Amino acid sequence: MSRVYNFSAGPSTLPESVLRRAAAELVEYGSSGQSVMEMSHRSPEFEAIAAECEERLRRVMSIPDNYKVLFLQGGASTQFAMVPMNLMGENGCADYIVTGQFSEKAAQEAQKFGTVNIVASSKDKNFTYIPEPKNIQFNANASYVHLCQNNTIYGTRFPYLPDTGNIPLVADLSSCILSEPVDVSKYGLIYAGAQKNVAPAGLTLVIIREDLAGKALPYTPTMLNYATHIKNNSMYNTPPCWCIYMCSLVLDWLENEIGGLEAMKEINVRKAKILYDYLDHSKLFKAPAVPEARSIMNVTFVTGDPDLDKEFVAEAAKNGLRNIKGHRSVGGMRASIYNAMPQAGVEALVKFMHEFEKSHS
Repeated sequence: MSRVYNFSAGPSTLPESVLRRAAAELVEYGSSGQSVMEMSHRSPEFEAIAAECEERLRRVMSIPDNYKVLFLQGGASTQFAMVPMNLMGENGCADYIVTGQFSEKAAQEAQKFGTVNIVASSKDKNFTYIPEPKNIQFNANASYVHLCQNNTIYGTRFPYLPDTGNIPLVADLSSCILSEPVDVSKYGLIYAGAQKNVAPAGLTLVIIREDLAGKALPYTPTMLNYATHIKNNSMYNTPPCWCIYMCSLVLDWLENEIGGLEAMKEINVRKAKILYDYLDHSKLFKAPAVPEARSIMNVTFVTGDPDLDKEFVAEAAKNGLRNIKGHRSVGGMRASIYNAMPQAGVEALVKFMHEFEKSHS
């Protein structure tokens, strides 16, 4: 078997040890006589899997007791509607910081349910930077402040968390969750699609401070009400069982093979530095994101020539460096170096970039 280095932004690479463990347990989980994919979500076996997954997530992220953990479906895109439907009701307005395509989509969706105040944006420079906190003024009557903490398409991340005072902070952590420690108590709600750092596509994690639930707009569908899922321990309907199981395995890998989020951060910072150090000295490749806001998960770069970018992507694929093409809206290249991407993969990419640059100088 020959595995490539998969730089996809999502679904993304998973830890090989997790894949092998899942493969070994695919036909029969434990002594249950069945696969996890066949189990009833009401069975004692799966209830134990889900409970263990939540316990592991709480340990790894140090989630306080007054926060609820939900295993949902629909991806982060469904959360663009669920958040305002559940949190905007009291004041009818919310503040949004727009730093990329996904936070922009979230703001547009929220406008269907109330007033959206765009309190800061980096669209003027094609989302290559994060607005300075001193330039952001929040509205006192805002029900919450929303941001996307890591911008997958543009290769930027928030180098700070804004001080929102008593206004709950809502954050889309889809492309950076579990990559480094976060203080969950600073957020009112965290949501994340799992297909980048957590599990296969199909699972959405929501971590919500319990006092924020139960305030949904009166027309909120039952399935889009956080209170529904809290009351039913994420089992109101059939949850994404296999993804929850895989999430648990990834958390076990993080906790016991990697050594927790502090260790994971050190690994991720080191991987990103290898790539950015090369880009900063390259005469062919450039990184559009400003240095102080660079993502350690998604590294974007360009040559300045679309045809040359296309050639690079094609040649990289032939050399086992797959899914390096940038998002269709911006072009260029993007190396997503999530938790499961080994340092050897980043080193292989830099080596190929050096050879490509040498042959095109």
